[in-house]
Amino acid sequence: MDLFEHAGKEKARGFAPLAERMRPRSLDEIVGQEHLTGPGKLLRRAVEEKRPFSVILWGPPGCGKTTLARILADQTGSSFAQFSAVGSGVKDIRAVADLARDNLSLHGKRTVVFVDEIHRFNKAQQDGLLPHVESGLFTLVGATTENPSFEVISPLLSRARVAVLKPLSAQSLSAIVKSVLADSDRGLGKQNVELAPEALDFLVQSADGDARRALNALEAAAFLAQPVEGKRTVTPEIAAQALQQRMLAHDKTGDRHFDIISALHKSLRGSDPDAAVYWLARMLEAGEDPLYPARRMVRFASEDVGNAAPQALVIAMAAVESFRFLGSPEGELALFQLAAYLAAAPKSNAAYTAEAKAREAVQKTGELPVPVHLRNAPTRLMKELGYGKEYRYPHDFPDAWVDEDYLPEELPNASFYVPTGRGHEAWITDRLGELRNRKKEARDKERPKGKGKGE
Repeated sequence: MDLFEHAGKEKARGFAPLAERMRPRSLDEIVGQEHLTGPGKLLRRAVEEKRPFSVILWGPPGCGKTTLARILADQTGSSFAQFSAVGSGVKDIRAVADLARDNLSLHGKRTVVFVDEIHRFNKAQQDGLLPHVESGLFTLVGATTENPSFEVISPLLSRARVAVLKPLSAQSLSAIVKSVLADSDRGLGKQNVELAPEALDFLVQSADGDARRALNALEAAAFLAQPVEGKRTVTPEIAAQALQQRMLAHDKTGDRHFDIISALHKSLRGSDPDAAVYWLARMLEAGEDPLYPARRMVRFASEDVGNAAPQALVIAMAAVESFRFLGSPEGELALFQLAAYLAAAPKSNAAYTAEAKAREAVQKTGELPVPVHLRNAPTRLMKELGYGKEYRYPHDFPDAWVDEDYLPEELPNASFYVPTGRGHEAWITDRLGELRNRKKEARDKERPKGKGKGE
């Protein structure tokens, strides 16, 4: 009794979908889950030692959960049975337990039971799995897209390990698609299909880390492409048609790419959140790598917002980290939140202009010597030479401030950072104005002597 017998016959006749035909047959063929399948890793050791164990595979659609379950059974010499938690119940659990007993008593084979969408089982149904997993009658492999901490009962979790699968990266998906195009046995090699680079990028980005979706779209695109002199060329338009999505005109290196990122930047600078989120959406919907506009917005947080809203840089980095943690599409919401915040935030380019002025001064004046009283004096010789001798420790003075010169003597009145009166920089402006007044008053009097404390 093989629950995959019918699918296996279809596969043998070549009727199975491309994603099914190209399903990896060994751990070596799996792409993108090296943290589980690499040398010495959890699933690799289970296969090599032929010791399957109960495990909950937690990951997004199309990342290889079903494939790993099949390989675990096949390469450990176990029988394989599968059912979905959708529409199944305790009766199905009893039936698969009976199958496992027969496999063990009649054939001496272990059974790997794969339960797809295990999070959809209620508590009573999950309880029905417990005695069989605990006794070792069968090895349970559950697949879920939901956090098993919340969706799988604790007793079952305690008897199974949890393996976290990652969404497939664009690089991994590209490698899978290219291998399919070259494979003449199970793939599209005999059809002489060629994928335009822009079509590959669009297909990979639109798949959102889902290999099944990418291969289904590739199969449809290959069918739609008309043969010309024996070759089928998949263009970006054909790829969009296969995915039933509109192919937005956007290139990653040409004018349109830079025009749109420029529009996003200028909308942020112009404090228009509606335009900012629109241009961000244009880029993402066209298949742009979300980290590209994310990096530009991190830069914007310093260049155009700066100290007018010093939390902008913190929020920008938090948005990037949120995207990296969640991935697409869930993590993209943090980027839209960031765009709206940056557009609405008070603006200051004072830090940006300070950088430019300071660099220009360095280029013009070269390596001016550090004033002696500011130099570090870690050795006796340096102290004898007067390094740091007249340095006055600000914390020894009221308000942790002392009248002192910190620039080289050749730049006595240089001014690089000039804050605006907007946002938090209004406070900075007042603070610096107060300190400048103190310095002026102090210099009108005899300069007081400090304690001479070193660094």
